[in-house]
Amino acid sequence: MAQEKQLVVGHKNPDTDAVVAAIAFSHFQNEMGMNTEPVAQGEPNKETKFVFDKFDYKYPRITTVADTDKVMLVDHNEDQQSFDNIHDVEVTYVIDHHRIANFNTNLPLYYRAEPLGCTSTILWKMYNEEKVEVPGNIAGLMASAIISDTLLLKSPTTTDEDKAALKSLSETAGIDYQSWGMEMLKAGTDLDDKSTQDLIDMDAKSFDMNGKSVRIAQVNTVDVDHTLEREADFVKDITNENSSNGYNLFVLLITNIMTSDTTGIIIGDDDAIATFESALNTKVSDNKAALPGVVSRKKQIVPPLNEKF
Repeated sequence: MAQEKQLVVGHKNPDTDAVVAAIAFSHFQNEMGMNTEPVAQGEPNKETKFVFDKFDYKYPRITTVADTDKVMLVDHNEDQQSFDNIHDVEVTYVIDHHRIANFNTNLPLYYRAEPLGCTSTILWKMYNEEKVEVPGNIAGLMASAIISDTLLLKSPTTTDEDKAALKSLSETAGIDYQSWGMEMLKAGTDLDDKSTQDLIDMDAKSFDMNGKSVRIAQVNTVDVDHTLEREADFVKDITNENSSNGYNLFVLLITNIMTSDTTGIIIGDDDAIATFESALNTKVSDNKAALPGVVSRKKQIVPPLNEKF
């Protein structure tokens, strides 16, 4: 009897790791005898497209609704980041490196969460543990995901295991991760052909923080000043987003990948902005805040904000 197919999916507004993790985990599970299909909850961003072109890999089917009864989640667990009908399906696996929030299931499941820089690092460990060979093109994708999530090992989320995984996967893929890493990060920071609305949607996640709705978006660049030339449009679009979606706080992180510093555009309720200032030990002036040394939403923004709220 044929096994029932399960979908493997990363979070909405997928970044490189979300899509690659779905592909890598789906391949792993299929090698272990299961029947899975990787899908993506959105179009590839510029960096991700550059990566998929490099390794000549077909981007997965795009859907935000599960059309199977069972699903596997990678690189996320929170309901608002998952399938629109997540409550109507059974979650059988979660592989993640984020906080656990707004997540519960009716049935037991396999859940693996590790505080590493990238989900693909966890998957690399799983391949090794089960002695499953990583194909060269998937190894290239996984190495690129680690580069993306750790900003070429510069992010404070980076661990020794991420470094080991990147070295190993790069060897399998036949790439020099330093030169390839700079090439792909720079390719992903060319923002001129994107509207400000595109940019605030491109890598954005919503969080429920003690009843407050918080939206945090991030764009990487090599020229923050150039990106901020469109500040008025950013403010207008973010204000509209807050009004339309009921966000109490919207944080846009504009991160310089060369200097590992961030400028934030912060729009929201007065008390929410005050909470942001307290949590990040900064001052919001004319909708902007300096965040020196901040590159990680997951480790440097979400935890202190969540604690203060």
